Amino acid sequence: MRWLTGWSGPAADPALAAVRPIAGTLLWGGPDPLWAVGDWRPDELRLAVLRPGAPADVRGGLDPRGPADRTHLDTPATLRLAVAGRCGATDRELADGLAAARGGALRHLTRWPGSYTVVLRTGTRSTVLLTDLAGVQPVFHTPFAGGTAWATAALPLADLVGAPLDAAHLAARLATPETPEVLGDRTPWRGVRRVPPGHALGIRGGRAHHTAHPDDPAEAPAEAPAVRELTRALLEAVRCRVRATAPGARPRLGVDLSYGTASATVALLAAAVPLPAGTRPGTALERPAARTGAVRGSWAREADDRPEPETLPAVTRGDTDGLALAVHAPRLRHLVVPPVLPYAGLADPLAGPLTDEPGPALLHAARYAAVHRAGGADHLTGHGARQVLDGHPARLADLIHAGRPLHLLAPVAALAGADRATAGTLTGALHTPVTVLRAARRLARTRSADALDDLALNLTIRRRPGGPATAGRATAAELTWHPTGPAAHLLADEPLAALAQHLRTAARDGAPTEPPGARRARLALHRHATHYRTLVHATEQHGQRLHAPFLDNQVLRAARLLPDELRLQPGARPALLSAVLAGAGRTDLPATWGRGTGADPHAPARDGLRAAAPALTELLDRPLLGEAGLIDTPAVRKALATATDPAQDAPPATLAALAELIAVEIWLRRLAARRPGSAWTGLPAPRRTALER
Repeated sequence: MRWLTGWSGPAADPALAAVRPIAGTLLWGGPDPLWAVGDWRPDELRLAVLRPGAPADVRGGLDPRGPADRTHLDTPATLRLAVAGRCGATDRELADGLAAARGGALRHLTRWPGSYTVVLRTGTRSTVLLTDLAGVQPVFHTPFAGGTAWATAALPLADLVGAPLDAAHLAARLATPETPEVLGDRTPWRGVRRVPPGHALGIRGGRAHHTAHPDDPAEAPAEAPAVRELTRALLEAVRCRVRATAPGARPRLGVDLSYGTASATVALLAAAVPLPAGTRPGTALERPAARTGAVRGSWAREADDRPEPETLPAVTRGDTDGLALAVHAPRLRHLVVPPVLPYAGLADPLAGPLTDEPGPALLHAARYAAVHRAGGADHLTGHGARQVLDGHPARLADLIHAGRPLHLLAPVAALAGADRATAGTLTGALHTPVTVLRAARRLARTRSADALDDLALNLTIRRRPGGPATAGRATAAELTWHPTGPAAHLLADEPLAALAQHLRTAARDGAPTEPPGARRARLALHRHATHYRTLVHATEQHGQRLHAPFLDNQVLRAARLLPDELRLQPGARPALLSAVLAGAGRTDLPATWGRGTGADPHAPARDGLRAAAPALTELLDRPLLGEAGLIDTPAVRKALATATDPAQDAPPATLAALAELIAVEIWLRRLAARRPGSAWTGLPAPRRTALER
């Protein structure tokens, strides 16, 4: 796990001089130091310094000649900028961005291609950290030594201050995973706070505060300009990864065909971007000047004297239809990895990395690690495309609220057609349209405060998720302000009662200004980004980088310009991705593009549960979640026994509930086995245990 850390206080504390992260590299010193910990690449850490009367000095963060050794020359007018991660900005753009930040303009610092964290220090007493819009690059902070310590990971901060585990937060994650009125900015540790995605953390004189990114509100253009902007943004996102430097011990670049049309799109775009003329893998590269629009084939054209294109391992699992989606490309070299079931490798729950936060990705780590091992040093995936491009079902209510009910006809008709084919003519022609339209109207007219009260009631009465449902019923269930988590009904009475009381109190506070559909879509994106970050921590190989271009700031902003009625159309995502590829010169997509195989997506989870039943039964014999009073242990054991029964197929809701609970239980076991305080040296006080109940 790679992370940045630093702190800021009202005055220099001599006791802090000996405190430092183990194996950390000092990027700049002084009273507000900045450290980088982990296997950062030289081109992933870039620093810029601007002093009065001198041009900006831009260098690599791991360059020993860098500006870290000149912090004694800093004055209140000195500006320092650190960019960590995969950023496609040139040195000139970094220097211009730092100069603009001197006047208070910060918006442009989040508009470069790639996925990265920005740290801006003004003088010696003020620091600003900018998070990304999705939440893949989070920032955490906690009070420390009279000031504020921050890091891009929560676990090291908990180590630093000896923060105990926050059991109430774990209960909230399980019961109300998309309700910020309950979760707030808390983390699994008391006192360690998370900066919300799309916000900046400002630290002045040791005091921390959050502010939303300054952003210009943009009106949604027509469909064609919006698709062109999406094409341009996604092309730049892929290009800045292809042009990255990487170690030569493994293939430099790889793509992943395990995510349907999204991963196939990323693979084809990467295959269309060769190395520039006169360079080889491992050399430093500059991003060319940004283009103003997407021109067909413009990103695939290079000079005639370019080197022979390197081949890209296009990896897919044997149980997916990725190969069927991959169009022929000369640079793609297909690799099929034998499938691995979920829950594989859990015979020893301690045999795996301790991620920064719990998440269902822990159950799929072995499944994805096999794919990632076969990939390149920079491995491109299609994660996030569904959350970024698809229209969340709750957006149907936004169309009614905006006075555009006619735009509901196409998506409702598509749902009716799907249910007509699976559940009969009566259900498809009558029940589905009535159910969906009634739920959309109800959501459009429901106040957020009333929805919080309803959620509190659902938790109190332990309302369980419904059984197998039609597409119309599943859509209607998503038409709500605040959904319950799949594992909510398996929690113990005490945490549920505390959450219900908290929700009733929160209902008296101010209502959100966002429409319910836009809000649900944003929170679902944040939740997916958190799961993806856990997957990266659990499966990324040493020296390897996993990339999700769809979760970049530029791509997210471009997707926001797409009209809601376009994204809610049946088959909208494959059509949008087809348009992106056409803008890059690929117009030869097969007729089966975007059509799945029809296989049950939940079958691997059922098979994995049954195969791992003995190990999971032992895991839940004396669970730490039960000792902490968070779950109804007999009910969880009964749900596991039902789900692992070969004579019946567990419904998706039960599979999701068990995945959430088992992931948290495994994470707690690994946390309890870890030596607290192992991320730091020079701490003056004795350490407390990390797991307190």
